Amino acid sequence: MTQPRWTLVVPVKHLAAAKSRLRGALPAVPHETLALALAADTLRAARACPAVAQVLVVTDDPRVAATAHAAGARVLPDVPDAGLNAAFRHGASAAGGGWVAGLTADLPALRPAELAAALRAAQAGPAGVRRFVADAPGAGTVLLAAPPGVPLDPRFGVGSAAAHAASGAVALTGDWPSLRRDVDTAGDLAAAAQLGLGPCTAVLTAAGCPA
Repeated sequence: MTQPRWTLVVPVKHLAAAKSRLRGALPAVPHETLALALAADTLRAARACPAVAQVLVVTDDPRVAATAHAAGARVLPDVPDAGLNAAFRHGASAAGGGWVAGLTADLPALRPAELAAALRAAQAGPAGVRRFVADAPGAGTVLLAAPPGVPLDPRFGVGSAAAHAASGAVALTGDWPSLRRDVDTAGDLAAAAQLGLGPCTAVLTAAGCPA
């Protein structure tokens, strides 16, 4: 039986404010350029995922918007302008029903097949229950999935894995290293490089080794 296809919501901050803990990780590369590359590689992988019907990028940054359009994503202005969770809710409200997932924009090693496997696992879970994928350290969240008719109800931020579990979402435990490898620090970037970076971030790492 054909699996239903997903809408992914991917909020991206203004590049000047994005990924502050990563600043200086590649000394030869402007910080905004690196932050944009992380998002570009995430979007490229998301658009290549066979389980995904559309990607909605919530942003007010014109460079991010141009990159998203080039990747084939739909761009929504960040009308709430009230932080990450408000942006996820805004994107989910524009999804038009069906299966919806919130995905973070800092997954430069993401493999479309791993994303597809995680989305299939979310669809195989209990009816009416949100599912989430924790990041590699286990405290954060990289993916939050909701079935049709169920609000996404995002709780991203510090300790988001515990917050999502406390809200009734169920953790998915598959072996998806590229999905779980979000990048917040220079050490995270080095770990993502070990998995294999997407083309935009790989070009930048070749220009300057992580500090």
